Amino acid sequence: MGKRRESFLCQSQYKRISDERTENKAAMRGAKSKTAIITGSSRGIGRAIALKLGSRGFSVVVNYSGNAAEAEKVVEEIKAAGAGAIAVQADVSNSAQVSRLFDEAERAFGGVDVLVNNAGVMTLKPIAETEDEMFDRIMAINVRGTFNTLREAAGRLRPGGRIVNLSSTVVALGLPTYAAYVASKGAVEALAKTLANEFRGKNISVNTVAPGPTGTELFLHGKSEEQFQHFAKMAPFERLGTPENIANAISFLVGPEGGWVNGQTLRVNGGIA
Repeated sequence: MGKRRESFLCQSQYKRISDERTENKAAMRGAKSKTAIITGSSRGIGRAIALKLGSRGFSVVVNYSGNAAEAEKVVEEIKAAGAGAIAVQADVSNSAQVSRLFDEAERAFGGVDVLVNNAGVMTLKPIAETEDEMFDRIMAINVRGTFNTLREAAGRLRPGGRIVNLSSTVVALGLPTYAAYVASKGAVEALAKTLANEFRGKNISVNTVAPGPTGTELFLHGKSEEQFQHFAKMAPFERLGTPENIANAISFLVGPEGGWVNGQTLRVNGGIA
């Protein structure tokens, strides 16, 4: 019985691995048939992700909250590279608008295969000085917004899909004045891990990428030259990350190469933490 059971398990495992390899090969051949929604992708890291996935043949849904002109620029760049793209306005903290975002993606491209939760806000104050309004806004966009898109994706992502949440390395660093932001991103990491387990048997992965200091408008806003130099020196590479550094990591996770990575937080920070 022991040998029979061992033989059965080996055959079963081999079949599963073989099926996954077949799916990965199909993904490599047919990336142009896959669709990615990237929230907050009119600028910064989100823009870099949209352009990267577009260059790999994904049809891209460029989500934005308020800047339609910048979103359309990203769409045009993706189309110029030969991929499909549309811009869709939606406030991720509003569940009805998130549902419409998925509706528009399905209407334009037939379905959704990848969700990248990039939309977020960051306001810095010590805990003692953090107003209710500031805390509520960060939680509404960073946590509820991510929850809204994950909930929608849970019922609408096609088999073999990929989800990547954006967190932050400051969750590991615990820097002063980042408390509300860190709390929101810690929740984002927990949501990804939980959903990865809820997708058992569906071949849909959920991971988190946690960038370190990255040269974006969001990160640099309000920082002095002294602060800029401090953050640039934190990594052994002695520079800030670039949006493209982060986009490359996400491209790996949503492509066939990242198919065995699931429920993980990847800290893309040049060695800071």
